[in-house]
Amino acid sequence: MTRLLAILGLSALTAVTALPAAAECYADYKAKRDNPLKLHYGVIALPDAACETTEAAEAEIAARIAPDGWTLLDVVSIFGSDGLENEARRESAGDYFLRY
Repeated sequence: MTRLLAILGLSALTAVTALPAAAECYADYKAKRDNPLKLHYGVIALPDAACETTEAAEAEIAARIAPDGWTLLDVVSIFGSDGLENEARRESAGDYFLRY
């Protein structure tokens, strides 16, 4: 019984350590809505696949903001979790800080 528990524990440990580390990725972006014209700057959390290129980030962001009538204008930058500590970024994004 002890041997079985040890084997199960080792198997679980191996499975957990084999998983890739989840990289935290975020982007800040600019978007618009027409009639009447409205602009917003936002910060958004992205899945790992969208962090690989600006084009991937653009596609992900555009798809997530479109249902609310927003059109993506620009991806300003892609950054890690340390970028969330930027107070000016948080204040500029206001209601659009991690909204989508």
